[in-house]
Amino acid sequence: MENIRVSELFDLKHTIASEYLKGFAYPWEALPGICDLVRTLGKGLDEAEYEKRGEDVWVHRSARVVPTAVLAGPVIVGPGSFVGHCAFVRNGVLLGSDCTVGTCVEVKNSIIFDKVDLAHFNYVGDSILGFGSHLGGGAITSNLRLDEKNITIRSSQAIDTGLMKVGAMVGDKVQVGCNAILNPGAILGRNSVIYPLVSVKGVVASNSVVKA
Repeated sequence: MENIRVSELFDLKHTIASEYLKGFAYPWEALPGICDLVRTLGKGLDEAEYEKRGEDVWVHRSARVVPTAVLAGPVIVGPGSFVGHCAFVRNGVLLGSDCTVGTCVEVKNSIIFDKVDLAHFNYVGDSILGFGSHLGGGAITSNLRLDEKNITIRSSQAIDTGLMKVGAMVGDKVQVGCNAILNPGAILGRNSVIYPLVSVKGVVASNSVVKA
């Protein structure tokens, strides 16, 4: 199955979760263990580089978290990253280096590679966002079916993930336009472009452009 494996979507040099992710063929398989991963990685961080801010919350000393943001562990905020006004980062988030989590963005149970930009008013849940990817204002990852059945990945064949909550697997350097919706189990291949207001389902091939 093309374009849906960890090795096809992500350059693992751009996350401290690289060894963890190498253990999975498909990225959604990594979702249930993110909280434990963040706790384990956090306990091994250099105290000279990372400040511990409450239970299971580690923030690099070069990162900036504004006072109105909420970090609810387990959470790691990497070097040079910014967490903005009224952002809510919670319940298992590994935020890489030089990332932006803008105004009123919520991130939950997700691995965010380096240099990812979440502009503002985004929701990212139960997702993995690859190196250099960008979500325009209001773009969201939907992670739950209305009927609350398990999420199915729709590639060349349907794959039952066994999980009720799966957001989006977003490959390296993907650009997602404002107010786009990435439906549960959406997979976006590397360098793909999603136009504003588009509702994305299934698998998008690498280097594709998706318009309404």
